[in-house]
Amino acid sequence: MKCCHISIASFFVTVATLSAAAESATPQIKQTNILEILAKGGIMMYPLGVMSVITVLLILLFLLTVRRNAIVSDRFMNSVDIMVRKRDFLGLSALSNRRNECMARVTQKTIDFVISNPGCPFENVREIAQTEGSHQAGQLTSRITYLADIGAIAPMVGLLGTVFGMIEAFFQISSGAVPGVREMGLAEGVSKALIATAGGLAISIPALAFYSIFRGKVQKFVAELEAAVTHFVILLQSSTERYDTSSVNPMPRKREDYPDPSSSALPGDRADLQGV
Repeated sequence: MKCCHISIASFFVTVATLSAAAESATPQIKQTNILEILAKGGIMMYPLGVMSVITVLLILLFLLTVRRNAIVSDRFMNSVDIMVRKRDFLGLSALSNRRNECMARVTQKTIDFVISNPGCPFENVREIAQTEGSHQAGQLTSRITYLADIGAIAPMVGLLGTVFGMIEAFFQISSGAVPGVREMGLAEGVSKALIATAGGLAISIPALAFYSIFRGKVQKFVAELEAAVTHFVILLQSSTERYDTSSVNPMPRKREDYPDPSSSALPGDRADLQGV
């Protein structure tokens, strides 16, 4: 019985010794972080890094600027209605100069033209307002296209890094003289190629996603800007026509301007008759 216990104990000791030897013989896998992985992507990771920083900055900028109050605000439109009805064009120009929104720029450009050219036909005023409105809408649309450009260029840069990695891999394979060098060179080149491709896609996907979001918002705000410009032009035209009508046919203000109700002839006709 004692011999049986000794044999069982020796068996467990042997198993523990073999397990420790197997663990020591197994190679330890080195843990790598994301920066080390990106550093192995090759030279094309530098332009991809610059493009990623630009993408983040553009997204933050558009989140702050592509909003309704930066295009046309209800508060500014209420002020425009009041000042146009009062024909306070100088005050409206000063207010538009202080406001930093697209509708304010359209209003300032139009009002400055009206002040500088008082006798100009209203068709020219309408053209100035519509042209400036189209200019502001074009600027909004062109700014967000930078994200679409980055989304299209980043995968191409990553593909270029992939090509460089594969070229390097084949060079390593062709120059390998020691057994195992070919396989190691192929693995290193393929890993570099895959890292560059992944980097390009990681930049392109968020850039295109945010471009789609901002494009929908810009289309909505451009429609509101066009409606606001149309409302402003109609209001300005009605105010101008009402002013012109009252100034062309003024009411008589002097007593002499009224004809004598006791006379059937016009003023001057009785003197002529007496002279005859």
